[in-house]
Amino acid sequence: MKGRQIIFSPTGGTKKVADLLAGEWNLKREAVDLTDPSVDFGSISVEKEELTLIAVPSYGGRVPALAAKRFRQIKGNGARCVIVCVYGNRAYEDTLTELEDLAEECGFEVIAAVAAIAEHSIMHQYATGRPDREDEQELKEFAEKIWKKFQEEQSKGQIWEQEKRKISDFKVPGNRPYKESAPVPMVPKAEDGCNQCGICVKKCPAEAISLKHVQEADEKKCISCMRCVVVCPAGARKINAAAAAAVAQKIEKACSVRKRNELYC
Repeated sequence: MKGRQIIFSPTGGTKKVADLLAGEWNLKREAVDLTDPSVDFGSISVEKEELTLIAVPSYGGRVPALAAKRFRQIKGNGARCVIVCVYGNRAYEDTLTELEDLAEECGFEVIAAVAAIAEHSIMHQYATGRPDREDEQELKEFAEKIWKKFQEEQSKGQIWEQEKRKISDFKVPGNRPYKESAPVPMVPKAEDGCNQCGICVKKCPAEAISLKHVQEADEKKCISCMRCVVVCPAGARKINAAAAAAVAQKIEKACSVRKRNELYC
């Protein structure tokens, strides 16, 4: 039996959560990387029998616009899916609701949803080390519950199709219309240690960095995903320290209390 992972994970936190969940399913998984601009997403058509995990980080309480744009091109064909949003312990607001709508728009049937915590991709002092052992245990146990539900729905076969009932009997938090997208908060730049190796150019999901101007990213394209900061072998790409400190102080109260993963099935 096959499965699919459709993931937008510039810094790895979202992928870690996705792997914890999908790793409990007895499936041969095929990965779709929404951060890779070279992929022809319009050519991807998921088979109806595939259990699909769709995972994105929350950017300002929304699905990253770039991830949404690429995901919309994929054909779900009625395949059952699990939607996952990952956030840095502040709030995910309308992300899960928007992701649910996107999945259904693409033709998927949502059978479960997860809002999980991972270390903040910009302010690493928040949710440091998460998902931790407690998170891992909780997510793996929930994955087993999802797998059982999936197998039960699969066994219904034609009976389920004839009943035409909505698979998801839960309501995820969020608002419609969604909150307005926030502007890009910080654009990383290269400091003196940059040797112009070009790795950030190749790895940028938004294609916001060019070899001609490797020190700075195109502010109109940059989505503040921090991929370039993570992949830079020289540690030369950074965000403005003063701006980062101001943002960290602003969200400190919201991030200071350990939030729990939210699981819907």
